[in-house]
Amino acid sequence: MRIGVDVGGTFTDVVLVEEDASRFVYAKTPTTHGDLADGVMEGIAQVLNAAQAGLVKGDYLIHGTTIGTNAIVEGKGARVGLITTEGFADVLEIRRVARPKEAAFDFEVDNPPPMVPRYLRREIKERIGSDGSVLTPLDESSVMEVVEYFNGQGVQAVVVCLLFSFLNPAHEKRVAEICCESLPGVAVSLSHQICPEFREYERTCTTVMNGYLGPIIDVYMRNLQDRLADKYGDVRLHIMQSNGGSMSAEVAGSNAAHLINSGPAGGAMAAAYLTQALGRSYAIGADMGGTTFDISIIDNGMPRTTTWGGVTEYPIKLPMVDMKTIGAGGGSIAWVDEQGVLYVGPQSAGSDPGPACYGWGGVLPTVSDANVILGRLNPKYFLGGKLSLFPEKARTAVKVHVADMMNVTIDEAALSIIRIANANMAKGISAVSVEKGYDLREFLLIPFGGAAANHAVEIARELGIPQVVVPEICGNFSAVGLVVSDIQHDLVRTVGLRENDVRPDQLAEIFREMEHKGREQLTDEGVAPADMVLGWSADLRYEGQSWELTTPLTRVDRLGDQDVAGMIEAFHELHQRVYSYSERSQPIEFINLRVKAVGRNRQISLSTHALITSSPLAAHKEDRSVYVGMAGWMSIPIYERSLLPAGARIAGPALIEEQISTTFLPPQSSARIDEFRNIAIDVWSE
Repeated sequence: MRIGVDVGGTFTDVVLVEEDASRFVYAKTPTTHGDLADGVMEGIAQVLNAAQAGLVKGDYLIHGTTIGTNAIVEGKGARVGLITTEGFADVLEIRRVARPKEAAFDFEVDNPPPMVPRYLRREIKERIGSDGSVLTPLDESSVMEVVEYFNGQGVQAVVVCLLFSFLNPAHEKRVAEICCESLPGVAVSLSHQICPEFREYERTCTTVMNGYLGPIIDVYMRNLQDRLADKYGDVRLHIMQSNGGSMSAEVAGSNAAHLINSGPAGGAMAAAYLTQALGRSYAIGADMGGTTFDISIIDNGMPRTTTWGGVTEYPIKLPMVDMKTIGAGGGSIAWVDEQGVLYVGPQSAGSDPGPACYGWGGVLPTVSDANVILGRLNPKYFLGGKLSLFPEKARTAVKVHVADMMNVTIDEAALSIIRIANANMAKGISAVSVEKGYDLREFLLIPFGGAAANHAVEIARELGIPQVVVPEICGNFSAVGLVVSDIQHDLVRTVGLRENDVRPDQLAEIFREMEHKGREQLTDEGVAPADMVLGWSADLRYEGQSWELTTPLTRVDRLGDQDVAGMIEAFHELHQRVYSYSERSQPIEFINLRVKAVGRNRQISLSTHALITSSPLAAHKEDRSVYVGMAGWMSIPIYERSLLPAGARIAGPALIEEQISTTFLPPQSSARIDEFRNIAIDVWSE
């Protein structure tokens, strides 16, 4: 068995799949912010009980978590000391001399403070040249002075980022030895291991992020592993990375920067998994949980990736799934400013105190409260009836904080909350699709998370997306992405070569070295050689450009001049596709070489069902009054999703309820249940 665990801001989602039978069992429990492991253990116990199974040797868990992202946003990471080459202590302060993106024209705005304050950024005497040679030998006495200072400051993690260490890591390695000898128990992060690339600010920031999160991740993982071992014995635990693959829990603490956005990355992998199963190429993954709305682009059946991203204004220079996250979830709080203008989010009620309708102490109106007021959420069937909702608490919250302040009715206020939330989500999708040159008429919208299906058709209409596909167990779909993902490690080496200086044997040697390291990592994680897949890519640019394009390359056993020419041609074609022009007469620069080392897990196929043209009446539960928009309140049919057979068709307006989600079909839309038991919705239908 595989168990996927996705810890979100409001709920912890757990999915169990049996590899042979492809049977999915799921559970959703409130996230326990005091100790996240409590919610994880409860969810695992629920799915094992539902599957009437126990964990045995060979089963394993894949865990996606937002613990790293939350620690950054909340400023609750470790106390970090940074060691740099003499003269480079202020790299984090200087940045790239740019104002925050959202305030590009505000001349008085301040950047967020560096993650390491000035008094904890210390310099040592050493210098590696741009060719990797030693210009100034390492002065170990200067290192000892810094170590003694850090010891007095109670530093919890040490980050070492020396100039050009990615070409020659000898000095960083020796500094690490001294730190480990003199500061026992203090985690040490080395830039040549975490981010072996040029660009000092991004490399320093990424390594600092690793040190900042490492102790937090390590404590959590050790606690969870101990509790799993006490209850279930020998269980393999893997952690989802932001690149869409997993790593073993044993190395998670020393590679903490790779875990940022690990939960949302699972959602992107799930959307890609479904897109491939449907035989489609393009889709938008839309994950709407209690706190955020995470958007991923599925291009040619795979999530679009990037070689850097970030949380807030701190850049992370690592391969990751290209995600856009906005503050729009079921728990997003609606508020009215002094001018009487209504906003929704980005603040969220989360799971503590939660939306007002939960009855957990929350008193502020949220998107979930608006859906309850409009009849789009069944108060008696939330989480399959495990959690009863309180409509009157929702109405009170919306009345006091929105309706009265805007001088409108409660129903009008609730509908306004939904419309603004939908507009925010549509704008977020447009920013990563239409503004990047994609034609959304070619796309599917795949909504998942507990709240997305209730909004999906209305969002698709705003964007001109013709079809929405709501997957089975859509409320826990990110956790499905965890169990279908592979083990993956990304390796990179900066080369900085002009086209005329490139030698095939030199590139081949670097690729082979990275492949060897990738195979070693996969072997340590128990991957058989037959299950290892290696892929190449390179960061290329035209001479004089500031930024590169990561260009997929064909891996070959023997690299020759013709293969290098093929790499250059692949870059020209990619540049044409991305920027609508290419300059074949312009010389090319090879900046970084990359290897992706993948350990394939056994593939899990979606179960198929015979399509039978039948009436949905057997799944009809009741007719209920629902506020459908401009038409106001209407009595519409309510269906139980688990009773809808493959082939059944439903005309909107209607609601399709399931234990962990609700799908809203507005007027002039229609749905059918496909062979995978997805709800395939035509956004506009007669």
